[in-house]
Amino acid sequence: MRIGLIAMSGVRAWSEDLNRAGLTMPGIVERSQVIASMPSLSLLTLAALTPPGIEVEYHEIRDLRREGSPPDRFDLVAIASQSAQIHDAYSVADEYRARGVTVVLGGIHVTSLPEEALAHADAVVVGEAEAVWPRLVGDFLNGRLERIYRPEGEFRLADAPLPRWDLLEVEKYNRLLVQTSRGCPHRCEFCASSILLTKTYKIKPVERVIEEVRAIKSIWRRPFIEFADDNSFASRPHGRAICEALAHEGVRWFTECDVSIADDPALLDGMRRAGCRQVLIGLESPRPEGLDRLEQRRNWKLRQVSRYEAAVHAIQSCGITVNGCFILGLDGDTEETVDEIARFADRVGLYDVQITVLTPFPGTPLYERLLREGRIIEPGAWHKCTLFDVNFVPRNMSPECLQRGLVSLAHRLYDEPVLARRRERFFDGIRRAGLPSPFDN
Repeated sequence: MRIGLIAMSGVRAWSEDLNRAGLTMPGIVERSQVIASMPSLSLLTLAALTPPGIEVEYHEIRDLRREGSPPDRFDLVAIASQSAQIHDAYSVADEYRARGVTVVLGGIHVTSLPEEALAHADAVVVGEAEAVWPRLVGDFLNGRLERIYRPEGEFRLADAPLPRWDLLEVEKYNRLLVQTSRGCPHRCEFCASSILLTKTYKIKPVERVIEEVRAIKSIWRRPFIEFADDNSFASRPHGRAICEALAHEGVRWFTECDVSIADDPALLDGMRRAGCRQVLIGLESPRPEGLDRLEQRRNWKLRQVSRYEAAVHAIQSCGITVNGCFILGLDGDTEETVDEIARFADRVGLYDVQITVLTPFPGTPLYERLLREGRIIEPGAWHKCTLFDVNFVPRNMSPECLQRGLVSLAHRLYDEPVLARRRERFFDGIRRAGLPSPFDN
């Protein structure tokens, strides 16, 4: 038996006008290319969970298309996709099924809309696939494949196997993924992953994390690792233990977290010594009106905004660059928000900035609210879930104004002299502190 695992890699703005207008600029393209060039950790983990004696292949859809038609040498194909590429994934699934190949679909979008996905698949996985994959493969072998597979309980990250890195041509990638935790204690209205995949924040034992890091080092002399976490340091003791262990491994890494790490100088120092090069932090907006009720449990985001500037300074002063993420089109935003984000990034000296428009992904509280309010322009237009295309009516501006604001802000933030000025402030700061550059090998 042979299983094909296919990742629907790569996301770009759907609107060609939008691409021509400015979203091909280096500052936006850089992070998009990084994301597109990372392999699917979930599929490589499923490969490791596949019962012995079964041949497994891993493919990126872009590579298959360069070779022509997707290969039909598989008995079973599993496809993972985000919302923006889901129609493309359905097309690939339909092609395989027409050839008599059994197709399984999974991922966050399928978890949100399993009935939609079932029109294009023999089976779908809802939720954490690791918990059901061995059973699914066994059912297929025994001719009793079910239509929907749901985990009966929470998957323990302690039970996660080493991903099948051996299935990759490693030289094609600029970073590989390791997951140290799953979920997030915050409940942001727009976030799909934490809400849909797991009900709890859970951590992977430190020794398992280091085992994965060492496996990557065995195939890649100078690896760059991205932690595939929603919020890496939500458990502070676990985060400190991870850093202490990584300090002896000589790897460089990137992760996502929240601004609360700025409160812990010892943690920041440990992160730097452990090889952290950059943290991506969802600031969302520099204005309180944009953050009010965005985090739905404790309004946590609103309570942090007054300390954003000090937090960024504290993190970058330790030699760790910050990629500050902002969302345009929040209910408290106005046309002036563009100017406020540009001024904030320049004043604070953010090393990197990531900008998107508010995107109502299926399954999120945001999508349900905007649908109730009649503010989704084109319900079901999943191809517009790119983080750049506007598919809703903002509260305080027109959709067209929001789209223009995104392009205008991109030009202002990624203008070469502006970008160079922000980054030089970072390097000046670490030189004064006597710290090495995070980009030194």
